[in-house]
Amino acid sequence: MNDSFTHLGTVTAPSGVLVFGMATWLDLWPEVGQPLSERAREAVAAGAGGGHLVDDEAEAVAVGVDGTRALTVRARTAPSPFDEEPAIAVLEVDLGVPWPAGREAPVLLGDLPVDRGGMVLGDAVGLDGWTGPEGEPADGLADVSYWGRDLEEAHQRFGGVRIPQYDGDPQGPYGWLDLPVGTAKALATEVAAYRGGVVSSVDPHTDFHLLHRAGRTRPLGVGAIEVGGCPVLGFSWCQGDHAVRHHGERDWGRVYPVTLDRGADGGTVLRWSIPEWAEEE
Repeated sequence: MNDSFTHLGTVTAPSGVLVFGMATWLDLWPEVGQPLSERAREAVAAGAGGGHLVDDEAEAVAVGVDGTRALTVRARTAPSPFDEEPAIAVLEVDLGVPWPAGREAPVLLGDLPVDRGGMVLGDAVGLDGWTGPEGEPADGLADVSYWGRDLEEAHQRFGGVRIPQYDGDPQGPYGWLDLPVGTAKALATEVAAYRGGVVSSVDPHTDFHLLHRAGRTRPLGVGAIEVGGCPVLGFSWCQGDHAVRHHGERDWGRVYPVTLDRGADGGTVLRWSIPEWAEEE
């Protein structure tokens, strides 16, 4: 494991409650009961500074923070057993509040799986407005990408630009960004019908997609967007790495502890720890 921390960015939580949860399911909370922010406030008020939220497939942790300051986010990395590329091993967030006097041991808030759709960190109230993968884009726009065996022939016919990828794969998809949804769907249908060796995809501008798009060219898939007027950070996993280490998620026991710990400066940090892969797994 890399013993040094890499700075990933900052977030703010004006509501005083920070949420770290599974990106795919964040907009499920209003459908299964109380809004996310209400559940998060209750978890923080119940004591210990935070708690684990779970309902059906939606999971998150909520913690109390200093809502007046930027909160630093960093990570330690370890090589993925899939491709040896760095992957998050420890995610740490400064909460802006002092470590309680007299508390000796870390506080276990619960555990979380690595969501195949990525993880999100942001203000509890801001995330009430999160749009997931099946949501409607607030700006009415979408992105189109296409790829496959006949990619170059299709590109000569339809055009488009390379969609940026972190690994700079020269065989990555072509496509168009920021099109009206109707135009995007019509274009994707036309491209897909051109030849059997071409596949197309339409991605409406949901928060889920835009956060992935923001992190597409960055190490560790770290992206930043604004949701509900607050900056939000997202973390994406290589799908190969997820399949090797995290597939099955909670159903297969692939869950990792989330704790409140004493930081190096005497403050409180939120820490999510993913142990290194063991060959016997």
